[in-house]
Amino acid sequence: MSHTITSPVYVVQDNIDTDQIIPAQYLTLVPTIAEEYEKLGSYAMIGLPDVQYPTKFVPEGGIKTPYKIIIAGRNFGCGSSREHAPIALGAAGVEAVVAESFARIFFRNCVATGELYPYDANERLCEKVKTGDIATLDFDADTLTVNGTTYTLKPLGEVRPVIDAGGIFNYARQSGMIAAQG
Repeated sequence: MSHTITSPVYVVQDNIDTDQIIPAQYLTLVPTIAEEYEKLGSYAMIGLPDVQYPTKFVPEGGIKTPYKIIIAGRNFGCGSSREHAPIALGAAGVEAVVAESFARIFFRNCVATGELYPYDANERLCEKVKTGDIATLDFDADTLTVNGTTYTLKPLGEVRPVIDAGGIFNYARQSGMIAAQG
């Protein structure tokens, strides 16, 4: 069975840091508590400057975003090592980020938490698509199709089954690396 996501995209440029993804004042929210996880998602991307990003990522008063796919430039997720950043995006309803490049710690946190699929683009997609365009991300073909054009993405490789499992601990339990919770 093919795994695809079709969704409007939210487009950001270079150097979107973890303070823009989830500002520090929201780090007191505990993602393992269901209502706090949900609230964390409602604040995702709230640190973006309104002048550059007039379209709200999460609609005013909402808790989920209509954008399951983020398209980004270079160095997405730079800044601090907070794992709240991919968690906030996942809690908001994001399933994948397609970026020109990622900060290494953000990429690792996506995999470790199992919240997001961090796809590397082979070209600068943030200059080719705009917020609201409808895209289809095909996980089996490693492609993103938007506005009638299909772009090849770098395969997720060995991280995909870890994210599919819901993160590193779930993957380790499912594969027998650590004992399953009883």
